[in-house]
Amino acid sequence: MSGFDIGIAMFVATLGLIGLRMPVGAAMLLVGGIGYAAIAGWTPLLATLRSMPFSKFSSYTLSVIPLFLLMGDFATKGGLNRALFNAARAWFGHWRGGLAVATVGGCAAFGAICGSSLATAATMSQVAGPEMRRHGYSPALATGTLAAGGTLGILIPPSVILVIYAIYTEQSIGVLFIAAVLPGLLATVGYMLVVNLYARMHPGAAPPAERIPWAGRWKPTAEVWPVILVFVLVVTGMYAGWFSATEGAAVGAAATGVLAVTLGGMRWEGLRDSLLSTAETSAMIFLMLLGAELFSAALALSRVPAELSSAIAGLDVPPIAILLAILVIYFILGCFMESMAMVLLTLPIFVPLMLALDFGLNPQQVLVWFGILMLVSVEVGMISPPFGLNLFVINAMAKDVPMGETYRGVMGFVASDVVRIVILVFAPALSLWLPGLW
Repeated sequence: MSGFDIGIAMFVATLGLIGLRMPVGAAMLLVGGIGYAAIAGWTPLLATLRSMPFSKFSSYTLSVIPLFLLMGDFATKGGLNRALFNAARAWFGHWRGGLAVATVGGCAAFGAICGSSLATAATMSQVAGPEMRRHGYSPALATGTLAAGGTLGILIPPSVILVIYAIYTEQSIGVLFIAAVLPGLLATVGYMLVVNLYARMHPGAAPPAERIPWAGRWKPTAEVWPVILVFVLVVTGMYAGWFSATEGAAVGAAATGVLAVTLGGMRWEGLRDSLLSTAETSAMIFLMLLGAELFSAALALSRVPAELSSAIAGLDVPPIAILLAILVIYFILGCFMESMAMVLLTLPIFVPLMLALDFGLNPQQVLVWFGILMLVSVEVGMISPPFGLNLFVINAMAKDVPMGETYRGVMGFVASDVVRIVILVFAPALSLWLPGLW
């Protein structure tokens, strides 16, 4: 077999092993190792394995991952999710579909201190789910809103996937975080509009909650100041140059930990659970990173990324058409794969391809713009029937709701996401203007 054939076989074999439920990191490590040895030999593989783990994990930048994960755990233990939902409900609860709108707003705000979609969906469902059901919301709208709102956890910075993308493409984490702000706000507004339209079309599915007097709205609103403080401190501090992304993650984790203890009543048991959860998730992510590193090295030896980039760039089709095809691939993969696995598996092929195409942008602009588009596409995949992971998380927590109802409730949000992707594709300034790249 030629190197190119081996590279294609590696990609297919990895997808097959993941489909058989092998852990993603182990699958990429196994296939990458076998592919590397098949192309270069066992001795070069052993030499690579001797140095690769240390060179990869000794990177100071990688410490940002467990710190952001710890920040999200502290926020959950400190009850900040409940404070966010209560504040949003005070302002929006009496609207048409107001509790669902408040859920979207709460998810967006919680995403500002939690970089995980699944964690945001699971955490907010514990607070907002029972409230919507108690007020007579339809199961479809309640579970669909929670599943879609959870995706804001990886779009609103800080985002673990954006951190991984920044490290892989050697881009500034702070720049990517700032670039995600406008698309994140666009997603939040789009989801709120979907809820409003659904409530107008099905009035019985979203009964209005009681209107809270103006005087009663300020108390729950004042209780969300810790979230605003942490978000502004971390994101503004990184972008203003007060501290690096890693230092910003440490500041955010420390600040959220203090708030969880003083305001949320977190004690030693909660601290221990947060540390253990962060360690387990970090270990899983780091194994995936090591597997992706070896897989990428083997793919580079096979020249699959270089040859595909050259072949596709030479096609007589507009670059935008190729970009849309890539986003469709992410959309399809997202129906079957976990978001981080999908990103790590495809970046070695898609990043060189994007850089080979002429969009009228410089390489940094292309990488930042593509990072946001990739993130949004991954987000859509997480709520796309039949296998979007957020759908399963929410449905597992609402055991009395048939999966078909959740599928039906999420389709309007998927349509909103598709419209948003088209806007971001044809208006790259939305991603590049805020960080000053446009």
